[in-house]
Amino acid sequence: MTKTAASKTDASETHAAEVKAMTYEQALSALEDVVTRLERGDVPLEQSIGLYERGAALKARCEAMLQEAELKVAQIASAPDGTLSTAPLPDA
Repeated sequence: MTKTAASKTDASETHAAEVKAMTYEQALSALEDVVTRLERGDVPLEQSIGLYERGAALKARCEAMLQEAELKVAQIASAPDGTLSTAPLPDA
């Protein structure tokens, strides 16, 4: 692996760890910043690609956190006839 490829891998891993540590609000704010910068169109191509990758990671983090929150609020119950309903989770 070349030095450039190794440094990009290290940077990607650092960004992934940073994104994973963010709260929902932090990730959403960072995603909004990325979108704003990309929409302006004044970012060089190489930097735009990096921003796009960061945006994708931030989007995935937000989606995962929303899904986790939904699971905490309701559980899916399957009735004997196969129909599904939601019910609040019991207090832990």
